[in-house]
Amino acid sequence: CAFSTAAQQRSTGDECGPEEPSEEPKHPLSDCALEHKAIKLEEQVRDLTERYRRALADSENVRRRTQKFVEDAKLFGIQSFCRDLVEVADILEKTAESAAGHAEEPSDPNPTLQKIYEGLSLIEAKLQSVFAKHGLQKMNPVGGRYDPYEHEIICHVPAEGVQPGTVALVTQDGYKLHGRTIRHALVGVAVEAQE
Repeated sequence: CAFSTAAQQRSTGDECGPEEPSEEPKHPLSDCALEHKAIKLEEQVRDLTERYRRALADSENVRRRTQKFVEDAKLFGIQSFCRDLVEVADILEKTAESAAGHAEEPSDPNPTLQKIYEGLSLIEAKLQSVFAKHGLQKMNPVGGRYDPYEHEIICHVPAEGVQPGTVALVTQDGYKLHGRTIRHALVGVAVEAQE
């Protein structure tokens, strides 16, 4: 019975000797030292809390930027493909205009040429509808103000009936993909005639 009591006292951390209450700790710290240590710990907690908040804010900003980057990649990933297709659309448009010019000549009413023109017109309309479906739009700058982000000046024309700085003619159509210019329109801008 005495053996089991000693084992119980050891497992609970009590000493086997006579029980005398210990009023003083082995390393007594003064109240001033404890307050100083508490203030230091509070400052560390505030510092770590501030660092944690900044880290959370930084990670949220990185997440937003990454999400924006992914969305832009989805929208504008076809940009180079669209640039190439726009050149094909230009060729198709010029061919249709050429066929229209020959098909409407009264000296040679060729029904085959008329059918080719109609077919090219249908293809061109379908291509423009596919462009619109994917967010690719042809710009129509004639009559609008010159914008260096959308237009490239290739010539100046006398301002007859139009305000100077206005786009007077377009030699090559410009295109936008979801509002971003992927090909500048080649334009002639009206300027005041010098006397």
